[in-house]
Amino acid sequence: VQLQACGGGLVQVGGSLRLSCAASGRVFSSYVMGWFRQATGKEREFVAAIGLRGGLKHYTDAVKGRSTISRRDNAQTTVYLEMNSLKPEDTAVYYCAASPVRSVYYTVPETENQYDYWGQGTLVTVSS
Repeated sequence: VQLQACGGGLVQVGGSLRLSCAASGRVFSSYVMGWFRQATGKEREFVAAIGLRGGLKHYTDAVKGRSTISRRDNAQTTVYLEMNSLKPEDTAVYYCAASPVRSVYYTVPETENQYDYWGQGTLVTVSS
């Protein structure tokens, strides 16, 4: 199982980035895919998640309205996080994660312990 995140980098305040995460080794089309982030000295926090076939998108308030999560499911699952109007407080290591769907009445989880698989993280630095 591998979740490979990329797309981080150094960007100026107000700029944009598109993070990608390629998931392989499981049938990740049946998983909720999420993004979390961890700033230096802080706990890891939920950013956004997307349900099966692109439904049930959910964002934390801090990025709502300026971020878009999407996914593509074919031979492998790729999840994207497009972030606009970046702020210095968006600086963090961003992690993608996968949460198994166990019911047709599933919800999009925000807590780390509901995600079984994690990527290695990609650093986003927003400079002023």
